[in-house]
Amino acid sequence: MKDNIGWLLIPAIALIAAAIYFLAPQDDPEATLELIQPEPPQQTETPIESNPIPEVIMVDIKGQVANPGVYELQTGARAKDAIQAAGGFLETAETLSINLAMVVQDEMVLYVPEIGEEGAVPAIQAGQPAAADGSPLVNLNTATAEELMTLTGIGPSKAEAILSYRTENGNFQSIEDLTKVSGIGDKTFEKLKEAITVN
Repeated sequence: MKDNIGWLLIPAIALIAAAIYFLAPQDDPEATLELIQPEPPQQTETPIESNPIPEVIMVDIKGQVANPGVYELQTGARAKDAIQAAGGFLETAETLSINLAMVVQDEMVLYVPEIGEEGAVPAIQAGQPAAADGSPLVNLNTATAEELMTLTGIGPSKAEAILSYRTENGNFQSIEDLTKVSGIGDKTFEKLKEAITVN
């Protein structure tokens, strides 16, 4: 009887051992391989270089100065620097019409009127190109909405349309490009073409 019990216990022990073996946690070879996979190299973005600001500008100085002409100045120069480069004011210069603290720009015309000269360009507009009647031209590429509304036929909605066009398409290449703006036709353009510029 005892021998029979012994023989019966052997299969039972074998089953228990097999169960323990298969139920024990096994290492996952795929998980191991996943852990040792090298990470892909990270791409570094190359910074985009912006257009450099020119170090020098050219300013055309006219009117009542000692030596009128085109002068090379450093970027950020003021009107007083331009006047000094041209030899200073003449005694006949209307100095009150010039804002000496104004920052001059490349290709700018700085005009110094004579004392008592009629139609002199106001100080705040000194250096801007002028229309036939002596009033300053409105630059489509730099004008604010308020400046645009000084033009014939341009109200708030059309001024905003011009600014939107400039934002979406960049600077106007010619004054004729103004007709590409929604709401501005040939008739409107004909009325104001003598009062605008893109330079």
